[in-house]
Amino acid sequence: MADLSKPAVLAVAGPTASGKTSLGVFLASELGCEIISTDSMQIYKGLDVGTAKVTPEEMCGIPHHCLDIRMPEETFSVADFVDLANATTQQILQRGNVPLLVGGTGLYLESYLKGMRFAPDKTDPAIRQALLQELAEVGVEEMYRRLEQVDPEAAHATHPNNTVRVLRALEHYRATGHTLSEQRKMSLPEEPPYRSLVFGLDFPDRAQLYQRIDLRVDLMMQQGLLEEAKLVYQNRESYRTAAQAIGYKEFFPYFEQECELEPCVEKLKQASRNYAKRQLTWFRRMENICWLDAGAPDVKETALEKARQFLQMSAE
Repeated sequence: MADLSKPAVLAVAGPTASGKTSLGVFLASELGCEIISTDSMQIYKGLDVGTAKVTPEEMCGIPHHCLDIRMPEETFSVADFVDLANATTQQILQRGNVPLLVGGTGLYLESYLKGMRFAPDKTDPAIRQALLQELAEVGVEEMYRRLEQVDPEAAHATHPNNTVRVLRALEHYRATGHTLSEQRKMSLPEEPPYRSLVFGLDFPDRAQLYQRIDLRVDLMMQQGLLEEAKLVYQNRESYRTAAQAIGYKEFFPYFEQECELEPCVEKLKQASRNYAKRQLTWFRRMENICWLDAGAPDVKETALEKARQFLQMSAE
C-alpha cells in the first residue's frame, strides 16, 4: 500500500527523441507542475544543440530547473544532482506545485527516486594522477576492462568511452576499497522519500524510434551542431565531460581532417541509436514504470488521466 503521506512527484523517462520534452510540458501546463531536468548534459551552459536542450519557446512559460547551471569546464556528479533536485523539490512543494522530472539519464532519476545518500567524495590527487598515467599508457578500453573486473555493475551502467566516469569509478574503488555499486547499495534508505508515478515512453516499432533519432540529428545539423561540436573540440582538454559525449566526439575526426563530414553524421546517428537501446535497458529494469506508446495519438491524454488519478490519491 502506497504511503499517501509522502510528497507526490511525477516523472517522464525514455530514450532520446521519444517525446519526453513535449509530454513533460503538456503535463506541467495541465497539472501545475514545475519541471526538473534529469539530463546529465543539459546542465552545461552553451551546449544547447547537441544536448537537445529544451528551448524557451518549447518551455511555454513552465518553470524549468537544473538547466544551464554549470560551465562546461566544471564537473557535476550524480550526488550533486540528487542534492540539488531534492532542494528544488522542496521549494516546488512549498509553492504548492508538483515536481515533474523529465529526462533520459536513468542514473539521475533512479538515484533521486530511491533517496540515495552519498558519502563525501574521497579524492586523492595521487590516485587520480596514477589513473591518468595508466590511461595514457594503456588507453580507455583497457581502463574500462579493469573497471569490469572490479565493478561489473558500474561498468554496465557506463559507456566504455566515457573516460570521466570510468576513472571516477576506479578512483572511488582504490580510495575507499568499496565499489561504487557497493556504495550505492549501502546508501539506500529503508523507504524512498517520495511517492512517484513514472511514465516511460517507447515505440512498439523500434524502427519508428530510430527514424525519429535520424531526423533529430539532421535537424541538429541545420541548427548549428557542427559549430557547437567545434567549440567542444577546441576546448576538449577543459570540456572533458562534453568531449566524451555523444553529439560532439563523433565530429572530432572531421576537425582533425581524418574523415569527411557525412560519415561523422552517420556515426552520430548510429551512436544515438545505440544510446537509446542502453537507455531503454536501464529504464526497463526500474520498478513500477507506467509504459506508454509514444507514437499513440492519445498518449498525452492517457498520461494526463493517469497523472490526475495519481495526484488525486494524495489529495484525498
